[in-house]
Amino acid sequence: MTAQTRCPWCGDDPLYVAYHDEEWGVPEYDGRALWEKLILDGFQAGLSWYTILKKRENFRAAFEGFQPEKIAHWGEAEIDRLLADPGIVRHRGKITATISNAQAYLKLEETQGFAAFCWSYVDGKPLQNHFASLADIPGASPLAHQMSKDLKKAGFKFCGPTITYAWMQACGLVNDHLITCPRHKSVAALGKTGI
Repeated sequence: MTAQTRCPWCGDDPLYVAYHDEEWGVPEYDGRALWEKLILDGFQAGLSWYTILKKRENFRAAFEGFQPEKIAHWGEAEIDRLLADPGIVRHRGKITATISNAQAYLKLEETQGFAAFCWSYVDGKPLQNHFASLADIPGASPLAHQMSKDLKKAGFKFCGPTITYAWMQACGLVNDHLITCPRHKSVAALGKTGI
């Protein structure tokens, strides 16, 4: 894939290119992995995704592999530990939101399954968009607004419609690779089976 045909948002940085070529838009059906990505997108609020991507392994270590069963029971000691960790984004509100989001995740997982909840918004199959330029891609969508509202109702925080839409793109609920990008067609093929 050449830089001329690849979605231009990733530039030519090897880390960002690998993320674009191997992860972004690939349908994710594992509930825990979906939750981790939602948490990381919440940490992105006010920052660039590249900042989070560079720190992702540090986040995974600091948050014990993003195991919601553990994080749901964290308290001030863990919050203080995370606030002192220079390898992550040290934002008290986002850290405490992660704890409450772990609790919300477990409730949804118990009642219907987090993955099933997420994928129900697209009837189990990725939406295939056909955008020709970055200017065509919305920052949010009516579906992202509804999902954000429902996530908040379920107890989630840092999941506004812009975050939710970016997360839907990253997890392959929507295919927003440009039609000129070779990944558009290959990602579309991955989503044909659905959940």
